[in-house]
Amino acid sequence: MLPLLAGAPSRTVAWRDGHAVAAATFLAHVRQVASLLPEAVGAVNLCEDRYAFLVAFAALVLRGQVNLLPPSRAPHAVDEVMANHPGCYAIGELALDPAPAGYLRMPVLDETQPAYGEVPAIAADAIVAIGYTSGSTGKPKPNIKTWGSYAASNLGNIRMLHGVIGGPFDVVATVPPQHMYGMEMSVVMPLMSEVSVHAGRPFFPADVASALASMPEPRVLVTTPVHLRALVESGVQLPSLAAFVSATAPMPVELAIEAEKRFGAPMCEVFGSTETCVFASRRTAIEEEWSLYDGVTLHSQPDGTLVDAPQLAEPMALADIVTLHGGGRRFRLCGRNTDLLEIAGKRASLGDLNRRLLAIEGVTDGVLFQLDEPDASGVRRIAGLVVAPGLTAEAVLGVLRAAMDPVFLPRPLRVVEALPRNETGKLPRGALLALVQR
Repeated sequence: MLPLLAGAPSRTVAWRDGHAVAAATFLAHVRQVASLLPEAVGAVNLCEDRYAFLVAFAALVLRGQVNLLPPSRAPHAVDEVMANHPGCYAIGELALDPAPAGYLRMPVLDETQPAYGEVPAIAADAIVAIGYTSGSTGKPKPNIKTWGSYAASNLGNIRMLHGVIGGPFDVVATVPPQHMYGMEMSVVMPLMSEVSVHAGRPFFPADVASALASMPEPRVLVTTPVHLRALVESGVQLPSLAAFVSATAPMPVELAIEAEKRFGAPMCEVFGSTETCVFASRRTAIEEEWSLYDGVTLHSQPDGTLVDAPQLAEPMALADIVTLHGGGRRFRLCGRNTDLLEIAGKRASLGDLNRRLLAIEGVTDGVLFQLDEPDASGVRRIAGLVVAPGLTAEAVLGVLRAAMDPVFLPRPLRVVEALPRNETGKLPRGALLALVQR
């Protein structure tokens, strides 16, 4: 059995509108919402306010129900998850139109200070969440998380950040709590450690600065490469930071260096997946190799890597290809088995081709990917989408011809106004294919 909430009744769990929410108030809100939940196996947690999400998450856990976490809050994604779990419902703090079937709107959570009461205990093997992969490599897949697995993964994250910062800290996150990275860093961490979290999800650079300013020091900003680049390019001045944390996409070394120089804080990139949760980290500006968390071991395989970690019931195979160093405690990422292309007897790395595309002057964003269906000659061609104001597709292709073998040139390559990135900056494969076909 593990406690639902760590720490003393007076400790701060979250900050809402500049006010601290104590553990006693949080537990009262959890019990209030738990008492209103219908009997069911679980619910899709659609709360946008991070504090409301925390309360709903804990209330579902308290009632023995599962938090269902779709890859996005788009209606079609929510409907697909609900169809996979007959008898479930959806819960959120906002009035939705249209609303999912059986939608339960949470009550207003006031700031009264109720009696503290006893902290509930949760069985370590209780299934508390089912997270769906982002869909960037195919159809979203479900992944079961227990209370004990979250406790194990959280211990690794806390140890890493305490090692960087030297002590306690508080979190502002730009990522949604429904995503597994956002779940670990902004939901599980404030529940299982004495960390408080900002209730909002600031998007624009000025909003990020305002959210940080409303929090006590030392502060940690949990973000993504897309959001971090926007912060660096905006020229906004941020309050003092103890560290950045980034995930969901590879962090360019140049961006990590510029962010550290600009904001005077270490940029810690974490490595994991929806399947495994976080199991390694590095300071990207000065380290090429990733350091494994305590208790984690990797086993290289021809088609990927086998991960054994305290949060996993059994080793998990990932498509990432690595080389081990430092007695197996560090690794370098060499790509993914799905990243390696072979067309007409020639080989290339999809990651390397994308780097060449993004290096073109005038290209602000873009992606190359392999199509599912072969063409008339039986070859699965490369397609591309590019954001390049002032450039034509022919001009971009002209530069690419000098940078890569012709068999890997994107056919088609389309110039678009923006890529269909989701809330964490990832590119769902279905959305890419739809844009190319359009």
